[in-house]
This record gives sequence, C-alpha cells and structure tokens, in this order.
Amino acid sequence: MNGALIFTDKGIYCPAGDFYIDPWRPVDRALITHGHADHARSGHQRYLATHQALPVMHHRLGDIQSQGIAYGETQKIGDATVSFHPAGHIPGSAQIRVEVGGEVWVVSGDYKVTNDGLSEPFEPVKCHSFVTESTFGLPVFTWPSQAEVAKDLNQWWADCAADGKTAILGAYSLGKAQRLMKMLDPSIGPIMTHTAVEATNAILRTQGYDLPETIAVTQDTDAKAHKGGIVIAPPAALGSNWAKKFGPVSSGFASGWMRLRGIRRRRAADRGFVISDHADWTGLLSAIKNTGAENIYVTHGYTDIFTQHLNNTGYTAQVVPTEFGDTDQDSEDAA
Repeated sequence: MNGALIFTDKGIYCPAGDFYIDPWRPVDRALITHGHADHARSGHQRYLATHQALPVMHHRLGDIQSQGIAYGETQKIGDATVSFHPAGHIPGSAQIRVEVGGEVWVVSGDYKVTNDGLSEPFEPVKCHSFVTESTFGLPVFTWPSQAEVAKDLNQWWADCAADGKTAILGAYSLGKAQRLMKMLDPSIGPIMTHTAVEATNAILRTQGYDLPETIAVTQDTDAKAHKGGIVIAPPAALGSNWAKKFGPVSSGFASGWMRLRGIRRRRAADRGFVISDHADWTGLLSAIKNTGAENIYVTHGYTDIFTQHLNNTGYTAQVVPTEFGDTDQDSEDAA
C-alpha cells in the first residue's frame, strides 16, 4: 500500500515522520489517540497525545516521556504535518490527521458522533484516506437518545431506592462511568463509586471536567448509611464479593452490547441500558461521509461486513489487521 501511512506488525506507521499511531508493539515515537488500554500501551520511548488525554495516560502507564498537544495545533514531525482533532469517544480522545506531500490521512482511533456533554464533541476532518473502527458496524446497532437512556436509568434507580435495594451499575472506569454520572439525578440519592472509577474521577476533576459529587466506596463504607444510593463500578464487580456489602441490590449494565438479547442474558444483570461511547451504524456512515474520503481502512469490529457495505456504496474500502479492541463485549474499549 502506498501512502502517507502504512500498516505494519507494530502498528500504523508514517515513514515520512518516523512515528506510529497507537502502536501495539514498543516503538520509539508513538502518537496516541486516547487513554484506553488497547490504544495507549506501555513500552514506547516517546508519547504524543492531547493535553487532556495525558493525565490519565500517566496514571495508567506510570513514568512515561510525553508531550502534550492542543486540539487543532499543527506540528511538523520529519516531513509529515500532524494535528489532533476531537473524536468524541472519551475525554481527551482525538483523531490524528497526517499530511505528507499534500496527501491527507486521518486515523480516528475510536469515536462517536453524538455529543455526550462530557467529551470534546466529534469534529469531521476532511481527508483522502480515513482509518475507521467498526466496533458496532452492523445495522442492528442503533442507539436511543441519551435523554431516553437517562430517563430509564433514573427510573430504575428510583425504583431500586423505593424497594430498599442498592442499584449497582457496571460501567468502564474511563469515559463511560463519568458520562453516566452526568446523566444521573442526584435528588434520588447519593452517587457512590468503586475506587477504580473514583481514581479516574479525581484526575478528570483536576482538569476541569464537570462531574457530580460522588462518594468513594472503601473498606470502611457503611452501605446502610447511604440508603437509596447508586454505585458505579467496573463490570467485573457485578455479582462479586465486593458487591455483597450493599445488601439487597439490583444490577445494571450500560453498553452498546445491550442491544443484543443474548449478551443481555449472559451478563445476568437485572437491567441493560443501551449506551455506547462508540458510533452506531448510522454514526459510522455519517462520519465517513463527512470526511469526503474515498479510501477507507477498517481496523476492528465487524470489519468484513462493514467493509463490504462500504464497497457496495461507492467507497474503496479494505480491512487492515490491528490489535485494537475487538467484538468481545468484555473488552474495555468495546462498549
């Protein structure tokens, strides 16, 4: 494949700038779209990411050599010009634009086109070639409005409180958990958080992200003192010994995978809420159309079906092998 970017066994590589985008093997220079574990990995010598993404990356990866960049700021790296643009996926997430000799590529990382009221909203970036995910690249995946989900979520919580149960909501600790917090009605009761979620909250709060008041659950937490509360915890905590301290509970899970009945059953949660930090079928197609790109490279998800659809509708599309999140509903970045 000829172009500004090529796909290698280490990751997406730019020969003109001698850097990689979201590499999955250790490299010298890595440009990172966002802080989820399948995109921001340890072992690289140098990292470049948005100012908003770096604090969480440092929390997760430890002492890394990093440089921050503002959204829309251009930087020359070798013979390539790069800039980062909002992806709408989670706070700090970016699409990375690479221009070499007048040829423009955009690597989107993961993205959603709806404004969640927390993340920097997605901005289409014109390009010749667009690298896209397809986590939810099937027509069955269409998302209800955030307002609809918020209404159902708060009604479930209120019903739990009325029945003397603690609502425990499974959500990933970076992005999804904070989005859900902002959807909750704090007049119903206290919002409690697992320590993994609260650690991320603390980082985002110091950056100026507006999050509601929360109570971290510790060993000393007396569940009886927080009657009518809701607990936001990583999905693995649902049904665990940790959850038993809250007495009678009702469990919920928030994910785009809740659109599929079989997965709802396997989750064994009392309630499933269809909400994702990835674009649905319509969102994927609208994002691609708005780039104006003719060449589309599909990295992960329902790659074969989505690529075939793109080729049938006038694009030149192909699947490219990566080690980003797949269609496993337990993957951190596939919800």
